[in-house]
Amino acid sequence: MKQHQFSVIHPNAKIGNNVEIGPFTYIEEDVVIGDGTWIGPNVSIMNGTRMGENCKVFQGAIIGSIPQDLKFNNEITYLEIGNNVIIREYCTLNRGTSASGRTVIMDNCLLMAYVHVAHDCVIHENCILANNTNLAGHIEVGEYAILGGLTAVHQFVNIGAHAFVGGGSLVSVDVPPYVRVARSPLSYVGVNSVGLRRRGFSNEQINNITDIYRVLFVKGFNHKTAMQIIKDEKEPSVEKELIIDFIENQSKRGIIKGFRSVTSTKILSNGNTVA
Repeated sequence: MKQHQFSVIHPNAKIGNNVEIGPFTYIEEDVVIGDGTWIGPNVSIMNGTRMGENCKVFQGAIIGSIPQDLKFNNEITYLEIGNNVIIREYCTLNRGTSASGRTVIMDNCLLMAYVHVAHDCVIHENCILANNTNLAGHIEVGEYAILGGLTAVHQFVNIGAHAFVGGGSLVSVDVPPYVRVARSPLSYVGVNSVGLRRRGFSNEQINNITDIYRVLFVKGFNHKTAMQIIKDEKEPSVEKELIIDFIENQSKRGIIKGFRSVTSTKILSNGNTVA
């Protein structure tokens, strides 16, 4: 371990090999940090934090602070961070409550500056949370999901794998896998085809996903009818089963709606039109 002389580390903290800790960083007693991790200056790492290998934590981040939940009663809970996680400047990551006992950020995630992750959230592998993204408590974010900057997510929301949430979004309902969402109110704007191609999905897989969401969001069916058509008429696939399972079993707050632009046209006496 390479520790700056102006950092403060409790002697009982478990610090791995080849860890570098910058000046004015404070690490409490019940902390575990894996090999090869870099901790920048002015970082606070609090009791209950478990951090994996080869992570990077930039200046000003506060890791593992107690939940901002009035029901929290100083119970022993944890913040579990995987390997190769990058936590940029001034992120605030809270540990769990008695509801689940832990907040989890899995391998290879990138949390950009000023991200807040509240108690009992689970962020799966390879996610990106852009600057100033804010997650309330009990949120789950599926693998490879990307949340644009200034996104705010309501408590208990579930965001599916490979989803893309446009910057500045207010997310109060669940976002199914593979989709792009944006606008206000938050709506379906297409399949995240660019992201899926980057991750090796074939054109056939992407087309099948698009066909499913066309039935669900574009063709005007009610939810029950659309789901029955998807089950009966769409070819079996892993992606189909994941979408159905998400909507029927994982979604607790209801899913996003399709977007429809409705305009009315008025013909003036001079023959001109106005919307």
